[in-house]
Amino acid sequence: MTLRNPASWFEIYVNDMERARKFYETVMGVETTKMEAGDFDGEMYTLPMVMGGEGAGGALVKWAHQQPSSSGTIVYFDSKDCEIELARVEGAGGKILQTKSQAGEFGFSCLIQDTEGNTVGFFSEK
Repeated sequence: MTLRNPASWFEIYVNDMERARKFYETVMGVETTKMEAGDFDGEMYTLPMVMGGEGAGGALVKWAHQQPSSSGTIVYFDSKDCEIELARVEGAGGKILQTKSQAGEFGFSCLIQDTEGNTVGFFSEK
């Protein structure tokens, strides 16, 4: 049996989809894509992902039944160097909660707060 990472999907809840999309697209240097989700009564935009690829895919989600939060699970995005994203956070309307710091032998991480109030992180090997 092939071992796989246990997480396969994440959702980052937002109140203002356009504001959130602009923030993540600016900070991460990516484009989000509208996702049609059948009978789902909310709005979803996926972050870049490869179906069937390694790691988890995910989306920004506006849904009446969930609200953004700074006190729950934290998603860490892969980065070449955390400093790249940190340099864009405040200009895009977010806050830096923890600057780039050593994460033991594994690399480096930082924490930010997005425009919706969610806490997310970035992780890099250098």
